[in-house]
Amino acid sequence: MNSLPVVAAVDGSDDSLRALDWALDAARERGAPLRVVHVRQYAAWAQPDVLVAGPPDPGDDPVLARARNRLENRAHPPGIEYVGLDGAPGAVLPGLGATARLLVLGSRGRGGFAGLLLGSNGMAAARDAECPVVVVPPPGREVHGDAPVEPGPRVVVGLQVDAPDDATLSFAFTEAALRGARLQVVAAYAWPVRSWAVPAELAPEMIDQEAVENETWTLAEGFLAPHRKNHPDVRADAFALPGGAAGLLVAASRDAELVVVGRHRRRLLAPARMLGSVTHAVLLHAASPVAVVPPEPGEG
Repeated sequence: MNSLPVVAAVDGSDDSLRALDWALDAARERGAPLRVVHVRQYAAWAQPDVLVAGPPDPGDDPVLARARNRLENRAHPPGIEYVGLDGAPGAVLPGLGATARLLVLGSRGRGGFAGLLLGSNGMAAARDAECPVVVVPPPGREVHGDAPVEPGPRVVVGLQVDAPDDATLSFAFTEAALRGARLQVVAAYAWPVRSWAVPAELAPEMIDQEAVENETWTLAEGFLAPHRKNHPDVRADAFALPGGAAGLLVAASRDAELVVVGRHRRRLLAPARMLGSVTHAVLLHAASPVAVVPPEPGEG
């Protein structure tokens, strides 16, 4: 059994405590330990004018104490530990992914600006962590647009048919299996298609939309086939839909258990890690928790 823990990053904010609840459920579903971590950015012991023998014991950390109270009398996973670390959260949090099965945090921390939809620490973790990162949004986030939906638990995953990501699909199938949920696979295609006829003049392409949709759906079904074989109990429905992937995934996030997206692969001319515009937009606007899955080792 994989003994790596699910890690919940807390800072005492309501957003981080909701993320703690999500992480507790995720650890129980996986039979994994839960590690609750508070990164103390401005630790009193590290200030030169404060005379103390060393860093405080985690038992004296009020943020971790609040997390303990939150989980008191709740059914726990196989093991739970509380860890206090000192440093800049934006640098420390991504590093936690090296020894985690999953890293979970809230959309905004205590130190963020109220107007920001996603704090800088969450952005850094989603971009740089070696494990999948789940960002839990505040309740009541409104989304617009329509998506094919039927009642029941549902996990949503985006599939780019011209650059499929097996790590993202595998994670999504596993999440759906753990939750007894359907998997809604959103494969977007650009429509209408435009081409340049003469300089500064657009002309409509003579392309049949139904043919584009059918080709997109057929490609999606082909990429899903091996994952269906590995998870025969998961019902996966592929939808080929016109429009931007970000808007379609945000619309599909309404009442979803989870939206799963991939992190941008590194390119030769852009070797730094990137989230990608679709993943960034989904993190900012989705109504459900969002899981950002890194590429397979060697690809990211």
